[in-house]
Parts: sequence; structure tokens; C-alpha cells
Amino acid sequence: MAPNDSAQTTDEATEPGAGRRKATRYLVPVAVAGVAAATIGLVPALAASGDPSLPKISAQQLIEKMAASDTQQLSGTMKISTDLGLPGLGSLGSFAPKGGGSDKSAAPEAKLTELASGTHTLRIAADGPDRQKVSILEDAAEYSLIRNGDDVWAYDSASNQAYHSQRAAAGAGEEHGRKAPGEGMPTTPKALADEFLKNADPTTAVSVDGTAQIAGRDAYQLLIKPKQSGSTIGAVRIAVDAKTGVPLKFTLSPSAGGKAVVDAGFTKVDFSKPSASTFTFSPPKGAKVTEDDGKQERSHKAEQGLPGGLGNLGDAKKAKNSKVIGEGWTAIAEFDTGGKGIPKADESKGGGDAQKLLDSLGSKVSGKFGKGTVFTTRLVNALITDNGKVYVGAVTKDALVAAANSGR
Repeated sequence: MAPNDSAQTTDEATEPGAGRRKATRYLVPVAVAGVAAATIGLVPALAASGDPSLPKISAQQLIEKMAASDTQQLSGTMKISTDLGLPGLGSLGSFAPKGGGSDKSAAPEAKLTELASGTHTLRIAADGPDRQKVSILEDAAEYSLIRNGDDVWAYDSASNQAYHSQRAAAGAGEEHGRKAPGEGMPTTPKALADEFLKNADPTTAVSVDGTAQIAGRDAYQLLIKPKQSGSTIGAVRIAVDAKTGVPLKFTLSPSAGGKAVVDAGFTKVDFSKPSASTFTFSPPKGAKVTEDDGKQERSHKAEQGLPGGLGNLGDAKKAKNSKVIGEGWTAIAEFDTGGKGIPKADESKGGGDAQKLLDSLGSKVSGKFGKGTVFTTRLVNALITDNGKVYVGAVTKDALVAAANSGR
């Protein structure tokens, strides 16, 4: 199919398997709050014959293969590296989640945010939607999150603390927008890939860019790139298992170059049924257990996320005093807080360190909008003006300033 058949290929790419893809959200502790999304348009292109053992396949066919994958069982080891250009969580002092400093230290919302910084090794097992286990392996400790039916357990061996929740109880809060513990925290390439492929938009080109060997398995490489300039995202590469259609590796590269912002992939994988004992858990003797009755408020919201589908600008459109500027990869969310910019921390009340952290992340700018501060990461950037407006997107600093100057 010719690449310039854009109308036909975009329509075709948005239809197959759209109802079958399960979206999850990737929550990242970015110093600046906000949502920026860039949706995906699919332009099929034939794969190069990089591996003669694999037949040619179009991007459309590969996406259909991913959507149709019915793999429910697997186990394996994966490595995830994240580099947002932020200070490591360990350097944030009292602002970082503590491993053993609070009664809630084993709760998923506190522990899994550590995946947003540095390199981690995970051991993963799944047997259908109701039996899953993720373990974060550390030098001399291990953190595990286990779901077995309605029971959700988390255990931190470093602090000998456990956390228990029953999804039936937690479900009472879901009608108010609260998810069960650990819900929406993708820890596999598939979860990340689903986010980037759940929407369609003609601002993106998608092709099959050769083949690769991932965890000893043959895979096609799906390449996703923005057609627009001004995005902080350079490309997304998804290695898809040629036999099962399961994503084996996910890599998000910044437009500025350098190491990947997110690189998550299996080093070992097995698609046979895991042992039932994998998903059973009893707290060790002496462990401190925190019970979640389903009434506690979650600190993370589902609408907080990364761009490129890892987040939803629809939320910005619905919010009061907010709008979306532009579309696709260069979309910017504008929020009017009605305030006076960034409030200064009260050093007499221990806010000095927080203020220093904010100052280290921000740079002063000015324009037709007046004055403001741009907070920069390698992916999501935000401009907060002195008159209380906030512009957030997976776009460059110049794009944020231009949006604020336009006054749209």
C-alpha cells in the first residue's frame, strides 16, 4: 500500500481490535503537575527483510496481531530503565517514598513510583486477569505485589511490612473514580504499548522497522514517530513477538537524543502457565500488616500520566478553566488556576528544601504573557506564568512559550 494513501490507511488502522485493547496508565512522579497527550495515527509500511526467518508484515497487520493476542499466561524477568532528567528519588530526601519509614511503606502507590527513576529488575508472572505477580528485585531485598482473585497483597522484605486489600472492598471506591491498589500501574511492555496504540491520529507515522531477538525470541520492531516538530518525543519502538503478538520490549527515545527516557523489556520470558503457588502469599512471622478497608484516598489520579497516549487530554477539556491547544504530539493543556503563579514555600515551616527543589528544576522566561517559570524534564515540560496560567505538554520550552504568547 502506498504511503500517501493517508485517508484509507488511517481509517483502517483505527478499526481492528480497538475494543480489545486494554489501556492502563503509567503514573510518574513528575515535579510539575499536569497532563500532556499525543495520540497515535497509523500509517502502514512494509517491513524490511532484516531476518529471513520472518515473513514480511505491514504495520497494520502487526498492530492487528498485537490486538488479537490472547496470551493470558506468562512469566519472566524484565529490566526497566527510566531517565526523565529529574533528581533520583533517593536525592529528594523527605519528598521521596520511604522503604521503611511509615505504616504504609508496603502500599503499591508508594513503592511502585520508584520505577520512575533509575534501572530496576522485575520478575513478572500472570495467569489471566485475576492472578498476577510483580516483584522488584533489589540488592538485598525484594518488593512483591500479588493479586489472587479479590485479594491484593504487597510485601516489602526490607522493612518486613505487608499491605493487604480486598478488591471487593476497594471496588466500593471505584464508583467514585478510585481504583483498586496497584490498578493502572503498567509494569510490562504490553501495558506501555497499549497506551500508545489505543488512540489514532494522522499526526503519527507507524512502520515496521526490521526485526530483533528479544529474550531469545524472534520479534518485529514497530516504529512510531511524530510527523510534527516541536515534540520532546523522538520515537517509540515496540518489539513484538512474532509468534504470540505480545510486546516484548518498549523504548521511548527523546527528540533531543541521548539515552532512552523509558526502556522496558524482557530478558527472559516463558508463555507456559505459572504454578498456582506463585500467587499465594501469607505474611512472614513478625511482619507488620496494614489492612486497606477501601476508604483511604489514593494519592495518584488516573489522569496523571505521560504524553503519547499515557494520559488523557480529554480530562483537560472537561475541567473548568482549561483547554487544549493544538493536536497530536504537540498538544498543550492550558489550565487557569486563578492564582498568582507559584507560591513561595515558608522556610520557617520547613519549606526551604521544597523551594530549592522547585528552583533547581525551573528557568525564568518572559513574553507577551508576562513572566513565568518553565519546569523541564526530558519528556514533560510545564510553564507556570505569574498570572496563574499553566501550560503542560510533551513539547519543547519554545513551544510552551509560543502557546502562552498566542493567548489562545
